[in-house]
Amino acid sequence: MDTVLKEKINLGISACMYGCKVRYNKKGWNMSELFGRDQTSFIWHPVCPESLSGMGIPRSPIRVIGESGRAVLEGNSKIKNREGKDVTDMLIKGCNASIEALERANVFAFVYMEGSPSCGVYRTTLKNNRMGKPPGVFGAMLLDRDFFLIPANDLQSPVRRWDWKRRLYAFAWAKEVDINSKDDLFQFWHIVKFLCQEIDEKTAREIGKRLAELPKGFDKESAETLRHEVMMILRQPSSLEKIKNRLWKHYMYFKRKTGVELENVMEPTDMRNMNHIADELMLMEKTSFSTEVLFGAAPILYRGR
Repeated sequence: MDTVLKEKINLGISACMYGCKVRYNKKGWNMSELFGRDQTSFIWHPVCPESLSGMGIPRSPIRVIGESGRAVLEGNSKIKNREGKDVTDMLIKGCNASIEALERANVFAFVYMEGSPSCGVYRTTLKNNRMGKPPGVFGAMLLDRDFFLIPANDLQSPVRRWDWKRRLYAFAWAKEVDINSKDDLFQFWHIVKFLCQEIDEKTAREIGKRLAELPKGFDKESAETLRHEVMMILRQPSSLEKIKNRLWKHYMYFKRKTGVELENVMEPTDMRNMNHIADELMLMEKTSFSTEVLFGAAPILYRGR
């Protein structure tokens, strides 16, 4: 199976995180620049549900009145602005317009503004470290449609940014790769299993056990179920400790197989900053690709134009 993506990924993003000054107070930040040269690996699709709602810029800040943004969609909560005006219908229309734009472009991944009453997923306020009433209205829509979700603030960390990128590449590959035989299924799992084991070892081991016990023949429905399970695992972030441990494990395998030493790759317990760790990870990616050795922590790469 080819493990190289040649087509750019259509990536949605909260417009205020793409440098568009569309927040209620006319502010915006360009988080896409943090990807550096890698930002050209994507076709960006910025949307702002609040702007598309017709509330304008600048505007009065809004908040969820009731349980959550999902409850708003169910008709059990409201969205009101600072003056107490009910803007529920306007915001829902803006969210629907945003979803329609993303779906027209075949977008399946989204960089969201956490803390927003519209785009927030795990919090809907930025005040006093409170959670607010998550998810936001648009955040609930993204969750319900199984989008691959990336919190924009995580892009500020070079290691977290690398983690999101490698999992997004693997997610995009897993979503589209053909699985038409048992051999395809085994190859598919071999390519992603090391990454899945790093993220969720228990579930990955269970998948491996089921594969080993498969009866003769090929069942397409079972294969698609496994694909879905893998994609659910890939949505979850890893941890710094896991990333460092797996990096060292894969480096030891690479060294034994090729005889090549990479002086910059350090042991998990060695002290270094996040930029150094990110450099180690990218070095392993580049060297593994050039020597045709699978780097299980980042099995899918983008090499398009």
